[in-house]
Amino acid sequence: MELELWVIAALALVAVLTGFIDSIAGGGGLITVPALLFAGLPPQLALGTNKTQSIFATTMAFRNYTKAGLVDWRHEKWLALLAFAGAALGAFMVQRISPAVLQLIVPLFLMAVALYVLLSPRMDDVPSQERLSRRGYAPVATGIGFYDGFFGPGTGSFFAASQVGLRGEGLTRATANAKLFNMLTNLASVLLFAFGGKVIWAVGLSMAVGSMTGSWIGSHFAVKHGAKLIRPLLVVISIALTARLVWDWFSG
Repeated sequence: MELELWVIAALALVAVLTGFIDSIAGGGGLITVPALLFAGLPPQLALGTNKTQSIFATTMAFRNYTKAGLVDWRHEKWLALLAFAGAALGAFMVQRISPAVLQLIVPLFLMAVALYVLLSPRMDDVPSQERLSRRGYAPVATGIGFYDGFFGPGTGSFFAASQVGLRGEGLTRATANAKLFNMLTNLASVLLFAFGGKVIWAVGLSMAVGSMTGSWIGSHFAVKHGAKLIRPLLVVISIALTARLVWDWFSG
């Protein structure tokens, strides 16, 4: 499938905005996936191409958070690898199963994230009591990874909010760790979608340039401003994702 050059250029510009949003609060797929569908890509091609550009953005954000001392790879690597495995399974399944049922369930999860961020006094940069150990969090990481491979929008929000609520991390550090997990879930998804021939490389790599630019800007903003920037964006993205998915479901 081929797209006109001006369409590819427009998608790359869209990716700048989504890279910025995704590096801070997750949910960039709310914009990129509909944009790719609007450009004429079939759903599976849109998901695979979106993952291709997204991995560059999450890698850039991960790099910046790591340089700022907010990611401990050695401490988090096994959880990240479980998320990778979950995403690989999800990407494998979505190429064989209609996501219609998942699209009905996902808004409920996203609304729960939005409500938690709005109502919880602990969504800040002050660490709190850990409710789940790393071992206890493993099924959560794997499940979110599966969701990312299968569908995707809101994955960064799920990782960040669950680490604050379940692992007691401060919001900025949780957001940084979310980029580590999301980088590997994107990698797993890209590998599976590419193997299945569900990626348009010219579009994905062009958008990657835009998403890396936006991600570089966004992750620096997040490191500088912390929870006071991340919290409102996380709420807005969660609510917007919910509204979009509910609309898609009821509009058929």
